[in-house]
Amino acid sequence: MKRLRACLGAAAAVTLAAAGTTALVAGNASGATTALSDRWYAAAPYLMPLDNDPPDPSAIMDATGLKAFQLAFVLAPNGGGCTPTWGGTAPVSSDTAVQSMINTIRGKGGDVSVSIGGYGGTKLGQDCADPAATAAAYQQVITKYGLHAIDFDLEEPEYENTAAIHNEIGAAKILQQNNPGLYVSVTTAGTADGTGWFGKQMLLEAKSQGFTPNNFSIMPFDGGFNGAASQTSALTNFNAILQSTFGWDQATAYAHEGFSGMNGRSDTGEIFTQADFQTVLDYATSHHMDRFTFWSLNRDRQCSPPDNGGRTSGTCSSVAQGDWDFAKDSVKFAGATPPTTTPTPTPTPGSCKPAWNASTAYTGGDEVSYNQHDWKAKWWTQNEVPGASQWGPWQDEGAC
Repeated sequence: MKRLRACLGAAAAVTLAAAGTTALVAGNASGATTALSDRWYAAAPYLMPLDNDPPDPSAIMDATGLKAFQLAFVLAPNGGGCTPTWGGTAPVSSDTAVQSMINTIRGKGGDVSVSIGGYGGTKLGQDCADPAATAAAYQQVITKYGLHAIDFDLEEPEYENTAAIHNEIGAAKILQQNNPGLYVSVTTAGTADGTGWFGKQMLLEAKSQGFTPNNFSIMPFDGGFNGAASQTSALTNFNAILQSTFGWDQATAYAHEGFSGMNGRSDTGEIFTQADFQTVLDYATSHHMDRFTFWSLNRDRQCSPPDNGGRTSGTCSSVAQGDWDFAKDSVKFAGATPPTTTPTPTPTPGSCKPAWNASTAYTGGDEVSYNQHDWKAKWWTQNEVPGASQWGPWQDEGAC
């Protein structure tokens, strides 16, 4: 799905037989806590720890009672290769920034899951030779951070690649086997019918490999959706697909089904308010679904103005809200009661970056301002107006 995610971003396999024990030992050494209940990992909203103006997870925990975060995204290196990186640029092996955030979360009694894939960038399933090599790359992430949970975000364009999906599903199965108790979610595109042809092929690949994760989640947005009713209808239809694919009864299918929404304004201009989220939450809990999450905590705060001029942002929701309003639904799904105290308001944005100039050549990471918003270049660009296309070279960093 075209979410402002990544835009706003076989010898080793021999050791996998003992990887479960290795992961636990390394995790404890790096400060891992005792695993939370599965319900918390199922309720973990997505958070980009290195992009899209990352919010302070400690402040979110204090304001909402949230305990788990879904950190995104682990990809193959931008230049190619079968080693894990954050966003294609920051090697997991030498990371300290994400580790510091994880340590903060765990220090307050929480934990994280890590999401691999997403919409942008090259996925490890595309670059690694086979399922074992793909699993070995992901095992590095599990071991580095002492993970108790992992999310496979399998969507376009990767899920249109049969070999890549074979590698990803095969890797998920290996990790599940070699890391006892690992919570595994698989997230894919949603349609009005539940999921599309490629999503169904992914389910068939899982069936053929004998792999069953904790849940298969769909993302019912960016596909002509309009509020909660269209989303709950898609979840009902997806349940029927799970039944027919795996031979499950309705209750078993719901117990393996998840929802991953987009809070506020979606990339295609759909609007999902707090009331919509509450409706879907009621559906998920009444049907005993396994997962309820959303994209993203980076966006779970109000823009200035609240509707952001009718634009979608990676750093605010484009709807009227209080800070972390949508996160409170995740807390309720996990079975906890959010605190009633008023959250600390989002700080007022600072001064704008230097003004964009049509004649200047910008490289990836350069920052400019245009129309009272700051923008960051995703790649080399010249004479391309920020915001002219949401798939263009500029990442909206919010109002300034």
